[in-house]
Amino acid sequence: MDLGTLIGIVGGLALIFISILMGSEMASFINIPSVFITVGGTIAATLINFPLPQVIKTMQVVKNALIFRLPSHDGVIKQILYFTEKVAKEGTLGLEAELENITYPFFKRGIMFVVDGVNVNIISNVLKKDIENMRERHKKGQGILTAMGTYAPAFGMIGTLIGLIAMLRNLNDPSQIGGGMAVALLTTFYGAVMANLIFLPMAGKLRERSKEELQLRELVKEGVLAIATGESKRFVEERIITFLSQSSREKFKK
Repeated sequence: MDLGTLIGIVGGLALIFISILMGSEMASFINIPSVFITVGGTIAATLINFPLPQVIKTMQVVKNALIFRLPSHDGVIKQILYFTEKVAKEGTLGLEAELENITYPFFKRGIMFVVDGVNVNIISNVLKKDIENMRERHKKGQGILTAMGTYAPAFGMIGTLIGLIAMLRNLNDPSQIGGGMAVALLTTFYGAVMANLIFLPMAGKLRERSKEELQLRELVKEGVLAIATGESKRFVEERIITFLSQSSREKFKK
């Protein structure tokens, strides 16, 4: 899993638990009906708003985005330049033996098209469509996570209102008011934690990982098309290092 995400979630929860333990007992912050209202309500609203298959796919997209480690830009560029030299010496069929050394599926797919002698325009269209489909999948995933981040505090407030109504029905017993108010506020607490520590940050992380992968796929697409058209190594290098920052370009050329 992405180390930053893991540290953020575990660290955030740990700080909340420590703060609770320093101020009161943990048991006072545990209320099963409040969990049902907040978590169950958030899931129910999400399923109403989005089709079930789309929600399931979103979970898969989130998992892939957070667990799958993208190859470095430098490593991909070096591999592209190596393939360029190999094609110049042996032709496109010389790449067939290299397919098993490509770990990035999108890159491997593009090189397979080159090995099979697919027309350059067709390769370009297929890779562009692949990139666009990935962008749309990630946008849908971000939308669902953002929606869940909106629903969680709302259902927390609904739970609080339910608790307040129940508490007001027992105003004849003042000793119950404090405990009833505490339980009523727990759903708001749960909703705020879910939204601001899990759903909204995860949507943001997916957005950033999507940007990273889109840039990498654009780099790979340009490299594959350059290999397919038989461009020189020097030209290919100048064409694809534009995806690197200025400092990275200077470091790469050294």
